[in-house]
Amino acid sequence: MTIAMRSLWLAGLVALPLAACNQTAAPTAGSASVTPASFRMPEGSGCRGEVARYRAVMSNDLAMGHVNQTVYSRVERDIAQAEAACAAGRDAQALRMVNATKARFGYR
Repeated sequence: MTIAMRSLWLAGLVALPLAACNQTAAPTAGSASVTPASFRMPEGSGCRGEVARYRAVMSNDLAMGHVNQTVYSRVERDIAQAEAACAAGRDAQALRMVNATKARFGYR
């Protein structure tokens, strides 16, 4: 009987952290779960297009509540640097910067 009790106790202990994963609270005000139908991904090629598309995704994620203002501001600083490199004709460097920022913040 002792082995059965230990097994039951262990199963309960393992299940406890998994129970904490369930979200029971409603989304906060201003948070949306679906991208609005009016959202359009910017067009364009090269580094200008990549910068514009990533910026649009981040703005949408901020509006939907998927990222907070602090993260958005950090990404925006990185993207501004990539945009400057792009404007200076350093396309490959700008694309590397965009890709590094995406990877750093989990957008890869």
